[in-house]
Amino acid sequence: MFSKLFGRKDSAPASALPAIRNVTLGRTVWLDTLAWRRLGEDLRFPLDRDTLEITAQGLVELRDGGFVHRFYTDDNVMFQAVSDDRDGQRVNDITVFVPWDSAYPGSQADIDAWQRRLKARTFTGPDLPDYHRLWFGDEAESQEPVTFWEELHDDRDGVPDRRIFQTCMLFARDLPGDGRELLLAIQQENENEDTRRRETSFEIMIGVALGVGEFRA
Repeated sequence: MFSKLFGRKDSAPASALPAIRNVTLGRTVWLDTLAWRRLGEDLRFPLDRDTLEITAQGLVELRDGGFVHRFYTDDNVMFQAVSDDRDGQRVNDITVFVPWDSAYPGSQADIDAWQRRLKARTFTGPDLPDYHRLWFGDEAESQEPVTFWEELHDDRDGVPDRRIFQTCMLFARDLPGDGRELLLAIQQENENEDTRRRETSFEIMIGVALGVGEFRA
């Protein structure tokens, strides 16, 4: 009774997964919608709610020693935190991404064309403005994208339920004032029992950065 009166939450079950500022699988994340609404009417970021129910959690170990912690809803909204450590105690970047478009290649020519888009200085698409390459800068005409495996978890035991290989590039566009909108373009390959055959898809996600005071869990 007292916990209901004073808003106290029951403790989450023990987990082998890291919690990033209290965000982890099974939690609800509350977002301050002013984080993106203040960016103006030209924003393409399509999130229309202020809560995220986290039903899956991903972990990426980067080649430079950093880690990417990802938290997903059932409709594939992705809350992401980049940290210098696996436990997420030294977080240096927080973003939220929403799916914009998804497609499946029909041929090797489709895959080659997508790879050229990932390497280009700018990225655009139907109903999208130009986004400029953010990773590595846009000075070079062509830039190799980033590749990594993501381990995904559907429960809190710490044992990965599936792995996804990703080839991706981050783009961005400046908005009035000091605003910025992000675009993450991904070639995604789902691992299955036959590793010689992976289901490939092309994903576009639109995102915005969050400050530490613009969310809670």
